[in-house]
Amino acid sequence: MTDEDTRKEAIERLGTYFPLQIGGYDCTAETVYDVLVKAAVTGQTIETVCNNLAEMVDGETIRGYLNEQVRADDLHSLEQQVNQALVAGLPRRVRKTKLEIAIDLHDEPFYGHSAELLALTCGGKAHQGTTRFFRMATAYVIFKDMRLTLGLLFVRSEDEISEIVAALLRRLRILGLKVRRLYLDKGFCAIPVLHYIAQSGWSAIIACPIRGKKGGTRGLCQGHKSYRTQHTFKSQQNGSFTAPVAVVRTYTSHKRSKRKKRRATWLVFVVLNCTFNPKSVRQLYRNRFGIETSYRCMRQVRAWTTSRNGALRFLLMSLGFILVNLWVELRHRFCQLKQRGRRKIDPKRFELQRLVSFLTQAIDKIYGLVSFIFAEVDPLGI
Repeated sequence: MTDEDTRKEAIERLGTYFPLQIGGYDCTAETVYDVLVKAAVTGQTIETVCNNLAEMVDGETIRGYLNEQVRADDLHSLEQQVNQALVAGLPRRVRKTKLEIAIDLHDEPFYGHSAELLALTCGGKAHQGTTRFFRMATAYVIFKDMRLTLGLLFVRSEDEISEIVAALLRRLRILGLKVRRLYLDKGFCAIPVLHYIAQSGWSAIIACPIRGKKGGTRGLCQGHKSYRTQHTFKSQQNGSFTAPVAVVRTYTSHKRSKRKKRRATWLVFVVLNCTFNPKSVRQLYRNRFGIETSYRCMRQVRAWTTSRNGALRFLLMSLGFILVNLWVELRHRFCQLKQRGRRKIDPKRFELQRLVSFLTQAIDKIYGLVSFIFAEVDPLGI
């Protein structure tokens, strides 16, 4: 597999699921895809990419075509296209196995004041100097040597958290995937979500925030060992819900806490439709930490923009997840080791940075790089 083969795979994926109607002489749909991919893998803006490529149209032309065809009022169809692109190369064996799915929310900070963009953001706790974020919900799987994002939703401020979970699970049903268990973080520990999962029959482990001074979930954190019990969650808006919980007593790591002594700490999990002991619950939940890896990988292949087009912002964020899935797919196809029994993957043969290098090299070969500038007057000092 060459760098050009890798580029063709990426361009074909974008061309299939994000068709653009461009009839220019100097600029074609493939040109726009090349700019988007180069911007993503280098973490640059569209303008910077166009300025650095010698045989490339200007950034205003590329942005004009994108703003014309990627519009905020068409966000729902864009979301569908993204989800189709994410699973385009899904290996067949993933569909045959019961999967453990992690659902999470991903926030990208927003610092602008545009009313049009603020309408697409969600509020949250102050982080990185802002309380407004572009928010995405993802369904993620770790299967054998593959880590894949299977579903993605653009979250708006008016969306209910239970509707987000239901929509992602509906997406998994459409794909025909079998779900063994769900893992959700503390942001999903809400009574409507607990009601929905309990009634749907899904097996789930949900991290629960420890609240209260003496009562609430803090009142459960007593004793010298882990245990299971029933706890009633109460809300003025959503009523009450009684659920089985696992209360886990664990210890901080000496290396992590920088203390000379280990210190006991408590974790609380809501355990729905499954019967694991508390320590098993904690160990199983640790599997979902791979979803954080997917976000770190996505940030390595995400373009930068200050566009006022909210749909374009979501497209560039989604492109990061699509490229990470493509990388996993290509590694699965081309990096298997020859051996008896089930083939293993050689992860070092095609790391994410090699995908970045391949795509950058292939695009630079086609358009060339700006390697000199002209001085209109004699340079100073000569």
